[in-house]
Amino acid sequence: MILCAGLGTRLKPWTEKHPKALVPVGGIPMIKRVADRLTEQGFDEITVNVHHFGDQIVRYISENESMAGKVKVSDERAELLDTGGGILHAEELLRKDNSPFLVHNVDILSNADLRELLSNHENSGRNITLLVSERKSDRKLVFDSNMYLKGWINQNNGAARPEDLRIENSDRLLSFSGIYVMDTMVFDVMKSMGFEGAFPIMDFFLSAIPRIKIGGYMQSDLDLIDIGKPDTLHRANLSIQ
Repeated sequence: MILCAGLGTRLKPWTEKHPKALVPVGGIPMIKRVADRLTEQGFDEITVNVHHFGDQIVRYISENESMAGKVKVSDERAELLDTGGGILHAEELLRKDNSPFLVHNVDILSNADLRELLSNHENSGRNITLLVSERKSDRKLVFDSNMYLKGWINQNNGAARPEDLRIENSDRLLSFSGIYVMDTMVFDVMKSMGFEGAFPIMDFFLSAIPRIKIGGYMQSDLDLIDIGKPDTLHRANLSIQ
């Protein structure tokens, strides 16, 4: 699933007339870059969610030969559901054979080995596997020595979730990539915990730690750019040239 429904407020003025998913990097819209990357690595069924200027995304998919017929749309034009709510809303499209599914933010440009991430998840016994790295970030996910998720911390102001989070010497503080794999049983857990409507996926991750196995996977050579801001979008365009 490619998450494409966001408002992209940091990319104004582009997103005042276009969806973030269609912002070009090296002349190619991000939705196509991510979809092509998924296809190259063996993912042959793709779902995208749409809200902000959703008609433009639907039209682009229908007119693009490499995406038409392969990409299914989860329609959120009536209500923006955030990342977690968007995934839950797409349950019917993602749950067909109960295989794990990969989620990829549309604004992430990377060299992530998505096939290896999926394979690692399938062999790990985890219910959710988050692709993480040591890239610079003020907000970090905290993992124990076995790379299971313990919580989240903002290193600028010390805010943490859970509030009583204790960080041990053996813990690892790592940055989230916006790419992850989930088992379909997670849908049942979301609903049993009362998650519905619009909610961030990170809220679910941090709330579900006691109930399911959420782990991190490190790709040592991961090179990632979040193109969601003008300066990083400029850097991404320079890196493609």
